[in-house]
Amino acid sequence: MTTKRNTEAYPYASGGWGSLKAVTRILTQEHVALKDGRVLAKQNKPDGFMCVSCSWAKPAEPHLFEFCESGAKATAWDTTSKRVTPDFFELHTVAQLSTWHDHDLEAAGRLTAPLRYDPATDRYVKVSWQDAFDEIGRELNSMRPESVVFYTSGRASLETSYMYQLFARMYGTNNLPDSSNMCHESTSVGLKKAIGAGVGTITLDDFEKTDLMFFFGQNVGTNSPRMLHQLQDARKRGVPIITFNPLREPGLIRFANPQSPRQMLTPNDTLISTQYHQVKNGGDSAAILGICKAVIAADDLAREQGRERIIDVPFIEQHTQGYDAFARYARDAAWSDIETVSGLPRDALEAAASEYMKANAVMIHYGMGLTQHRLGVQNVRMLCNLLFLRGNIGKPGAGPSPVRGHSNVQGQRTVGVTEKPELAPLDKLASQFSFEPPRETGMNTVEAFEAMIAGKVSAVFNLGGNLVRSVPDRARIEPAWRKLRLTVTVATKLNRSQLVHGEIAYILPCLSRIEIDRQASGEQAVSMEDSTGCMHGSRGMVEPAGEEVRSEPFIVAGMAKATLGERSSVDWDAWKDDYSIVREEIARTYPEIFHDFNARMWTPGGFLRPLPARERKWQTESGKAEFMVPETLGEDPDMPEREPGALRLMTLRSDSQFNTTIYHHDDRFRGVKGNRMTLLMNASDMAAHGLAEGDIVTLQTIADDGVDRRVTGFSVKTYEIPPGCIAGYYPECNPLLPLWHCAKESKVPGAKSIPVRIVETGRQRETA
Repeated sequence: MTTKRNTEAYPYASGGWGSLKAVTRILTQEHVALKDGRVLAKQNKPDGFMCVSCSWAKPAEPHLFEFCESGAKATAWDTTSKRVTPDFFELHTVAQLSTWHDHDLEAAGRLTAPLRYDPATDRYVKVSWQDAFDEIGRELNSMRPESVVFYTSGRASLETSYMYQLFARMYGTNNLPDSSNMCHESTSVGLKKAIGAGVGTITLDDFEKTDLMFFFGQNVGTNSPRMLHQLQDARKRGVPIITFNPLREPGLIRFANPQSPRQMLTPNDTLISTQYHQVKNGGDSAAILGICKAVIAADDLAREQGRERIIDVPFIEQHTQGYDAFARYARDAAWSDIETVSGLPRDALEAAASEYMKANAVMIHYGMGLTQHRLGVQNVRMLCNLLFLRGNIGKPGAGPSPVRGHSNVQGQRTVGVTEKPELAPLDKLASQFSFEPPRETGMNTVEAFEAMIAGKVSAVFNLGGNLVRSVPDRARIEPAWRKLRLTVTVATKLNRSQLVHGEIAYILPCLSRIEIDRQASGEQAVSMEDSTGCMHGSRGMVEPAGEEVRSEPFIVAGMAKATLGERSSVDWDAWKDDYSIVREEIARTYPEIFHDFNARMWTPGGFLRPLPARERKWQTESGKAEFMVPETLGEDPDMPEREPGALRLMTLRSDSQFNTTIYHHDDRFRGVKGNRMTLLMNASDMAAHGLAEGDIVTLQTIADDGVDRRVTGFSVKTYEIPPGCIAGYYPECNPLLPLWHCAKESKVPGAKSIPVRIVETGRQRETA
């Protein structure tokens, strides 16, 4: 007999005692001995280790505790005392483990030895490192390089990422998809076209100089909570913050600083958003256009009346191209269309525009709520249009601020992990290492899985992450994955990607960044890039999880040496023994960014990568910043027309989750306890479908491709979300997302706007 879950609303500010309680719970849950706080005290510090979760900036003068609730959970998860030894697999077959929940798989503990799948017993069994490398090398050398995929999670260091991409290219492929393909590739494509660089332009210093901040589709309270310190300081200076998000998220409403005795011991907290606009799923371009339309209308009136212009005419004339076409589009756009698609009234958008027109320096923060759409690249370009109108780029306190997820997802692209050969310094690598790199465009993540379904992929390497669980269209992809000849996963913990395996499958356990990395030349350090383009060193603090656990550079070097043999000019043994040698080579490949790398990697606050757009130098086709005219304001131009009762689903993370890693089944901010199979739904939509709180429903994707995509067992919960929109958790909702339903140009899966229908309902009984 089922029971109705507790789904009480969370009435408090983010942070505060709720955050401290959550941290205490996970430290106890993982049996973590953190040596009187020494480890957490070093997290995100210039002489410590960089957090293994989010990539938010690390200040030169850190707070006493420079970690957040999410970061503490990630540290506890990695430094758990629980272990998954080879004996564990003697007790559990892969078939048995496949029935476990994702949380329970990772909660089993840290992997301690290299393992190979044994089909005779349906178990993973221990192997030696060298035997693993040798067989992997033999298999790779029997395959066509274009049939092999080298996937990278954002947790790999700069050193590992550089080695990995070099290994793949020396092997003969540019198939280097990564987690950027799943989230911020729309940023990389959109910003590149608009300003000539695929990364944001702001730094932490800009927070002290800004007059206004926008948030679009980024939940700072769970995705990058340390950023709340900068937001709190800005609000104390009277800086307005305007938020556009379908859900009202506590972290974007109020914040109680756990490091402030006053806020912890009194009812005081900080109001974060001064305006909060609940845009419809898929309505972002329309909302941004509404703000732009109001600004251009105000400028037209000022010009007619001979008053000071509203737009920055000198900036637009000197630094941009395409303003007139965009302005015509904005003037011609009907407010009724903007209101319908955005779900917001005209006066709300004009209120946001009014604040924008008063501010001299404006930054716009955004996340996957903007990028994971069919029109994700357009969304990013529209943000740039808004910034260009008043010259809000290339000056202090202003610019685009894409908030990245994984801790080095931006950095791995900086050192060459990309499927796009034009973004990698192939000529430089060729001369530096005496080989001819492949010049063909490789496969991104979506393309790799399209090829896998078509039977054109032989092997997949997972350098971190849980790729099988994170991808769309799981019902089509998992059977194709099982047909692969070889799957190799480099990981700290057990996850679904190791259970859905190829004919030959290896699990290679790696060190966490938090652990001491001892090599032949001594203890090693690694480095990574944060969201603001600053490079940081990171030094492990705790003992490794086991004697046979190896570092990521060691593993990449071992595979490369066994595969490439005499074909490679690299001394892979020297590289794995001394990472400073790898950094010297990175500096040779990218001298403008990484000159004097070893000397600068411990710079407090990191050293900043040069970015011409910060100086109003535009590396675009025209040599100027590029306005763009949107293709359409529609939510999704390529899906079937909406049908009566159709809903638009967005996927989201909980406060007890980092990507596919689930620390706990609760989501305290949204009032969900013990049930991740929950749909957040507007009360009017529930009434229209005849649903009551806690009823069980089945969702089916609305698509005309002949594939029946449905997920059963969702419990509905009344929530403040725009009518016609619903929200459910990732990765549970991934089977509803068609693989082809991805952003134009960037191919980021369109997880934030999936048309669905309710096809089955049922009452959930309550216990007496």
